[in-house]
Amino acid sequence: MSNEKIAVVGTNIAEKATMIWNVADMLRGPFKPHEYGLVILPMTVVKRFHDCLLPTHGAVLEQYEKVKNLAVIEGFLTRASGCQFYNISKFTFDTLLADPDNIEINFRDYLAGFSGNVQDVLSKFDFDSIIKRMVESNTLYLVIKEFNSPKGYLGPDKISAVDCGYIFEDLVRRFSESFGEEAGAHFTSRDIIYLMTDLLLTDAKLDDDSNITVYDMTMGTSQMLSCMEERIHELNEDITVTCFGQEFNPSTFAIAKADMMIRNGDPNNMRFGDTLSDDQFKGFTFKYCISNPPFGIDWKREQKSVEAEAALGELGRFAPGLPKISDGQQLFVLNGLSKLAPDGRMAIIQNGSPLFSGDAGSGPSNIRQYILENDWLDAIVQLSTDQFMNTGISTYIWVISKDKPAYRAGKVQLIDASHCYEQRRKSIGTKRNDITDLCRNLIVTAYGEFKNNAVYGDENGVYCESKIFDSEEFGYQKITVERPLRDENGEIVTKKGKPVADAALRDSENVPLKEDIDEYFRREVLPYAPDAWIDRSKTKIGYEIPMTRYFYRYQAPERSEDITKRLHILESEISQSLEQLFGEEN
Repeated sequence: MSNEKIAVVGTNIAEKATMIWNVADMLRGPFKPHEYGLVILPMTVVKRFHDCLLPTHGAVLEQYEKVKNLAVIEGFLTRASGCQFYNISKFTFDTLLADPDNIEINFRDYLAGFSGNVQDVLSKFDFDSIIKRMVESNTLYLVIKEFNSPKGYLGPDKISAVDCGYIFEDLVRRFSESFGEEAGAHFTSRDIIYLMTDLLLTDAKLDDDSNITVYDMTMGTSQMLSCMEERIHELNEDITVTCFGQEFNPSTFAIAKADMMIRNGDPNNMRFGDTLSDDQFKGFTFKYCISNPPFGIDWKREQKSVEAEAALGELGRFAPGLPKISDGQQLFVLNGLSKLAPDGRMAIIQNGSPLFSGDAGSGPSNIRQYILENDWLDAIVQLSTDQFMNTGISTYIWVISKDKPAYRAGKVQLIDASHCYEQRRKSIGTKRNDITDLCRNLIVTAYGEFKNNAVYGDENGVYCESKIFDSEEFGYQKITVERPLRDENGEIVTKKGKPVADAALRDSENVPLKEDIDEYFRREVLPYAPDAWIDRSKTKIGYEIPMTRYFYRYQAPERSEDITKRLHILESEISQSLEQLFGEEN
């Protein structure tokens, strides 16, 4: 979908989401602003279910009367409803509103009529307690009436599954903002998602008889999954796509599961739980993984479970190493790797920390080593700052492939797309920049052509730059350089005929992995410290990816003459302003 089409759709969807959010006007007082979403999100889901089922409501009731005494009735009722869910209550929103005196008992009867998978969705919203509060504040009838207005219609004949996903995204964002949460924890904008999907699907072979599996380990409202499915079907509409996802936030999980049911997918593939400590897909592998996990967030809550699994070694997900307790994003990378099929590919968003944090031998470095020495890192794309609602920092898309084509084997492509964006007319939170169609095409072309030192676009405007490196380029050997301890007379202190190392003079050097340690030592150390030696027992292998250094461009400082000239102009302008000011006063 082009950004122009997204913009048109986005306008319509924003209007619909705004109308729904205006229900907050009647909640003001009984509910605090940060609680509005507790009413609006589940009511939106219920209304979407209601409008999807309305055309077949009579048929479902008729079928229920025929099979209600059978041991298993699910299949009969879902076939009658035409959906993955159904409702056997006699009520609709119209009949609920026709009996205002019994609105609570009738509404509860209506909710109880939903199939079990919908009941699971509603339980994640804790909707029962919200209904009680609406009854106590006399707002339940008013809310149902507002949602039943023509503007509140959410049937699939008017609002597609994709459009409904946009509405959910917008509502979750508004709820997160009013609640004071970091909305970006639940929200990745479509321009970034479509870039990720297009990178994953470059040169993809999608045969008609294929069953493509897609997994998002931190799915939020599942929009990455729906975008991936959309993109695959644009390439081949006959292909089967099966989506799987896990989410820890109850309300966003509920929306994701509801969205899957509405799209006639398998709701059992949407699973609730903490991915790090409660993996719901043990033993599963997937063709594609696409995720935006939280970064800069500690994993103290999951520490016991994660460390226990790390102790299992290759039988667990975290054998290569553990990152700092203050930032668990690399744990999600390891989880994704464990879930990739032998020909699987993953696109995952990270901040800058996984590129370089941690010295040789540390958990973060060992994780990089594990990925690079297995030749799984395909590419890293640096995005511009201000791309996300909740953070203005630079972010990176890591593309990981378990089965690189021969021409990419042993290589890693780095793409600097920090200049490849268009500034928004109106920011959303801290998101001030968009990846337009032009930007996405430049980045995907750079990735597909796989050229070294190639620039795509206008270097004075919107552009990205591609560089190709051997995987070994990022490795180094950290050597420990010792110097002898000397006594007060300057003589070397020995023990058993060997010099004693002076801890105060101990130093370390990082030797590129491609270099011979002894040659490096003779060239870089001995000329300045002839008595030094290497303690080889302490040598460690490390990996880092210093993208900023690789793409650094020297900018000459402004000439002193130009600075002086500019200062003279400023002084003249200030003098003129002062003369005008005091002249007017006189």
